[in-house]
Amino acid sequence: MQIHQLSAVELVAAIRSRQLTAIEAVTACFEQIDRQNESLKAIITPCRERAMAEAAAADQQVAAGEPLGALHGVPFTAKDLTPTAGVRTTYGSLIYADHVPQQDEICVARLRAAGGILVGKTNTPEFGMGAHCTNALYGPTANPDDPSRSSGGSSGGAAVAVATGMSYLAQGTDMGGSCRTPASFCGVVGLRPAAGRIPRRRKPLLWDYLDTDGILTRSVEDAALMLSVMAGADWRDPLSLGAANWSAPDFSALPTALPTASPTVRLGFSPNLGIAIVDSEVEAVFRAAVEQIAPLCLETAAAYPDCRLAQRSFETLRAATICHKQRQHYQKSPELLSETVRWNIERGSQISAAELLQAEADRDQLYLNFLKFFEMYDVLATVSASVPPYRHDQSEILEINRISLRNIIDYLTVTYSVSLTGLPAVSIPCGRTVSGLPIGMQLVGKPQGEAALLEVAYLLQSAFSRGIAG
Repeated sequence: MQIHQLSAVELVAAIRSRQLTAIEAVTACFEQIDRQNESLKAIITPCRERAMAEAAAADQQVAAGEPLGALHGVPFTAKDLTPTAGVRTTYGSLIYADHVPQQDEICVARLRAAGGILVGKTNTPEFGMGAHCTNALYGPTANPDDPSRSSGGSSGGAAVAVATGMSYLAQGTDMGGSCRTPASFCGVVGLRPAAGRIPRRRKPLLWDYLDTDGILTRSVEDAALMLSVMAGADWRDPLSLGAANWSAPDFSALPTALPTASPTVRLGFSPNLGIAIVDSEVEAVFRAAVEQIAPLCLETAAAYPDCRLAQRSFETLRAATICHKQRQHYQKSPELLSETVRWNIERGSQISAAELLQAEADRDQLYLNFLKFFEMYDVLATVSASVPPYRHDQSEILEINRISLRNIIDYLTVTYSVSLTGLPAVSIPCGRTVSGLPIGMQLVGKPQGEAALLEVAYLLQSAFSRGIAG
């Protein structure tokens, strides 16, 4: 196995035991960037000189026997929506083409404080809006399995970076599915943690939790490691959780052989949550995956919460939030904005106070519906994306199975319904289409239940990777 193919967990152990150096790890990532980034366009701004200097300093700390952080020497990327001190942050927009922040966002600061080394900023559609991971500055970001197809939006660059070994860990963001969809498209793990688990200073509305920081990695264990560093309360975010850092589950304590004698997980599953249109091939892969993991579960049943209020609620809240965040750009420089961004802002400008409050009430009821579901089940499984990776010449997803969608965000229904609740969700690879394109399974956990959710995801990951369930 080559250095860039190691997991972050393996790399941490190798650096601590002096089997590998941070310089070797960073060099391996930049070799992958040099080899593939020109064609895939995952990283919009590399940080080569700074990363190499930090790697040299990290190796000196190891040699001196100094205390080491949880991510000591591990290369990571940050999405280009996330402020990084001294490193260009464009938000995928011409308006911010030369913008260089003075401060790291909280999640980036924590990754660096734990010894992580920033190797680059990953590509995103403008302000994170759009099916395609592309913008007027850079892109489109191509799928590593088929460069003629999409990497997914909006954390497509992050998903491609970890899938190809350009980085070991990738910070992303997720409002309607922006970590989970690219994870599905690129065959990696995408985690949207519980609302408030990763604090955010940059929120324009401090009490809003619709948009979160997220994680993209090559394994569930790496996602848990990364979350353990990023999690923890911060008073600058009034919704942040806990007084101490969240602890990752101990995967070494889980059975090495998949448990079939005494399974304990009660799994409810639905490809479409009763409201979404799902591509027929995606649904077939998902159902085959559910059959594969059924022996691992105490119960596997076709069951899901009542999600009928989700579409109206999300569309209203999303449009209102985006209008509030981006209206100054629309007023000053509308010609510099993409058509997708303008569409979202214009929808938000038409929403009344009564509609906004009704959307909040609908979100309340949706959350209560999920709580009722979790009285009977431990985990909800659904698809991570309603479609397989689509071609770049498809500007928007406007139909599935030859059925017209209501609007350009309708294809995100299976993920944004979960976003509304603030519950943790993770996408893991569960199979491939006939043509070999990756498909993900979305697992949803109980409130603030990332540890239990990741334990289940770890066991299912093992089943899918072995091709057997037991």
